[in-house]
Amino acid sequence: MTRFKRIDLSSVKTTSIKKRTSKVGVQDFAQLYDPARQSFSQFIDSLPAILVADDFKRVVHHVGDARKNKKPVIVMMGAHVIKVGCSPVIIDLIKQNIVTAIAMNSAAAIHDVETAMWGMTSEDVAENLMDGSFGMWTETGEFINGVLNHYFKESDAGYGEALGEALTKKSAPNLEYSILAAGISSNIPVTVHAAIGTDIVHQQPTMNGAATGELSFRDFRTLCDVVGGLTDGGVVLNFGSAVILPEVFLKALTVARNVGHKAKGFVTVNFDMIQHYRPRVNVVQRPTQDGGKGYSITGHHEIMIPLLAAAIKDVMYNDG
Repeated sequence: MTRFKRIDLSSVKTTSIKKRTSKVGVQDFAQLYDPARQSFSQFIDSLPAILVADDFKRVVHHVGDARKNKKPVIVMMGAHVIKVGCSPVIIDLIKQNIVTAIAMNSAAAIHDVETAMWGMTSEDVAENLMDGSFGMWTETGEFINGVLNHYFKESDAGYGEALGEALTKKSAPNLEYSILAAGISSNIPVTVHAAIGTDIVHQQPTMNGAATGELSFRDFRTLCDVVGGLTDGGVVLNFGSAVILPEVFLKALTVARNVGHKAKGFVTVNFDMIQHYRPRVNVVQRPTQDGGKGYSITGHHEIMIPLLAAAIKDVMYNDG
């Protein structure tokens, strides 16, 4: 015999499930996809109308609506986007006039340059760190720092514009894989935002802190102007930058609003393999708190970026 009291459930009152408000119904379930009879957009529509699958579909339509209404679509990106082979997808979105501006950290610019110039990028950091050779690649440092030094003295171009122009003028062997060069050919801003000391070109003899800082500062001012156009339907997509670009974006947004741009009512989306504090707060939450909408979508870039791009292109094509 137990020594503890137990409640008597015979007095519990129940209510019909028909009176309950339920979060999920069969109408929200995934629909079966028939590739012989249905299009890619119908496959996307067949995803469950639940949680992130529903958010993904909404993001696709937000981007499509933004471009139909001639609102900006800004992609912010870290180096990982290039390292997992997604440059052709981003470049295609630029050429299709879907993405109207790119902001990248300077690690992404390094991978872009190495890809364009030598058709390869990304070293074994752990192995090369052992003997002090990590990041000490002559050609990478001489090209990037050389371009920045030249444009610092001879031009008012920013970091991204300078590298894009230099790669284009040099007819880099793999120019078609360069996001920086695509910005030049499509006449859209590709800005580069450096934090001095974070990148391999900063540790080489050719490094000039004044040039790097000035050209990155020019790009910050360009991004401030771009962000000023984020009014009533623009979209910001952040791919894989956990610190630099969320911080830069927040400052660019406050500058834009401070000088008189409305810059409200837009959509932000953070795509990453795991969700971090700064993108969640500085991209998804704070900038959209007055009439906008923010989304967080988690997944591998090498899957999510091509999937998103294909869905956007399909919905824009089919919607005319």
